[in-house]
Amino acid sequence: MFGTLSYKMQKNWIIISFLLVPLTLLLLFTYYPAAKLVMFSFTDWDGYSPEKPWVGLANYKEVFSNPDIFGVFTHNFAYFVMGILQNIIAIYFAVILNGRLRGRNGFRLLLFLPYIMNAVAVAFMFGYVFDTTQGSLNLFLQSLGLNKLGETSWLGTAGLVNYSLASTGLWRFMGYNMVIYIAALQAIPKDIYEAARIDGANGPQTFWRITLPNMKPVIQLNLFLTVTGALEVFDLPFVLTKGGPAGASQTYVQRVIDTAFAYSHYGLASAMSIILLLFVIAVVGLQQFVLSRGGNNK
Repeated sequence: MFGTLSYKMQKNWIIISFLLVPLTLLLLFTYYPAAKLVMFSFTDWDGYSPEKPWVGLANYKEVFSNPDIFGVFTHNFAYFVMGILQNIIAIYFAVILNGRLRGRNGFRLLLFLPYIMNAVAVAFMFGYVFDTTQGSLNLFLQSLGLNKLGETSWLGTAGLVNYSLASTGLWRFMGYNMVIYIAALQAIPKDIYEAARIDGANGPQTFWRITLPNMKPVIQLNLFLTVTGALEVFDLPFVLTKGGPAGASQTYVQRVIDTAFAYSHYGLASAMSIILLLFVIAVVGLQQFVLSRGGNNK
């Protein structure tokens, strides 16, 4: 068959053959479920009944008009704040460990190790850290003479629980971001730094004028992962607090899962999922617009 075809046609058939399986899997397990999710969001389906009553935009109106649903987004703000702090700390360690520090490979390994740990194991470990009576954090604070602060219920106080949980994510993912930033630093040509030194630039000037601008694409990537991760948090509050106290730590994804599997409102949960997707696209688009301004005006 291929012997009668031109070289161009043979190349096209080979490309199509290689793309057929991955494209089929992508359509079957990504785009088809996404299309069904959009369809379910306009129904009042309970998840098991063959009937799917059409309700139009009622589910979307319910999400935006019910503060108990849409207001859960505010609980994710702590993860966003800690995510920004996590990137700042990661850049700091990346700059230090990219130099000629003795034992830098060992420090890199120690900071990266938390990332490869199982998320549930990390959650249980920090459950002991944040324990009110016998937790290592409160015992440490009491040993410093901070007895009042050493009696804090880190996972039982509404104003603290989300930041306590988010700090766990900071500890776990900072090393991962650091490794990405180190790779970005090593990709910057050394000639630029040598030219800057010849021109008399000091350390801070080199960092602000050379290092950060050249790391900008990688910073944008990590901020994208930070924003999406902050909006899609599930495992830490699910394992440690179950959304408590009184729903103060329940994240949006937790609310979606409870709506679908605990209350059998699959139509409403589908609408909530679509809104989360649109919200992620809007936030990431805004982030890209802000970070890309002036990028071509060099």
